[in-house]
Amino acid sequence: MKRILFPFFAFFILFSCKKAEVVEQEKTVDTVNVPVVEKETPVEMPADEADFKNDFDILRATSYRTWENENPATSLTKNWADLYEKNGRFYLGKADFKIENGYDECAGDSTKIINSATKTLLFIDLPELKSGEVKSLKMDRNKIWPNEKITLAFNGTEYILRGEGEVLASEKVINDDGKEELFQNVKNYRLYISTKNTPEKLLLQEPSFNDTFVELLFAGDIDRDGKLDFIFGANRDYEEERVILFLSSKAEPGSHVKKVAEIAIQFDC
Repeated sequence: MKRILFPFFAFFILFSCKKAEVVEQEKTVDTVNVPVVEKETPVEMPADEADFKNDFDILRATSYRTWENENPATSLTKNWADLYEKNGRFYLGKADFKIENGYDECAGDSTKIINSATKTLLFIDLPELKSGEVKSLKMDRNKIWPNEKITLAFNGTEYILRGEGEVLASEKVINDDGKEELFQNVKNYRLYISTKNTPEKLLLQEPSFNDTFVELLFAGDIDRDGKLDFIFGANRDYEEERVILFLSSKAEPGSHVKKVAEIAIQFDC
């Protein structure tokens, strides 16, 4: 920083201070999206969210960048469990895969690509999982927008997932199946879980998204304890693939599930 000197003059300036009045005004939202500087509302965080560490690792069957001579794909072994889909049903089996070398043009570095022999949803490094068909639910929709909720019935229990958040804009889009669906720009999103006999618990939260939103990828009994487990896609940016696994068998007393593992894969340029 440059310092400006005035060698011929010296000034003593007295300042009088006045108390500033802060006036809060109601904000009206027009149909036209105009950038507004707003004071952020604190978002409640799950107890383990700020310093979350995986209980065990998970991987997707995709391409992984090498960083500082390390690559996540190299940790995958035949002992990992493979949660995969076949003819509309889900199964657990031993991981059956091949790893190929690749190159990322955006990153300008090498990659490793996991090619699975099955239609893998998630590789899970949890040896205690038992192989075989996994009881799962077929869902009509996989997005729970703010002010919406869905009820999932499983083994005599009704699980209620309810969304909260601020909707900044809404539009109709064409999805990957060629169908029209609603898409909303959301911030300060919270997803709660409850049953008819238990109070709501905060399941996950995201302060913002960039052309993405939370999707429920799987609801079923992965750990075979008779209760629902969940896998969510929670990409925060369109150049990210992020997956979160919740298991009921690892839940604390009074909770339905626990967040046990997360992976975020970047493919930005």
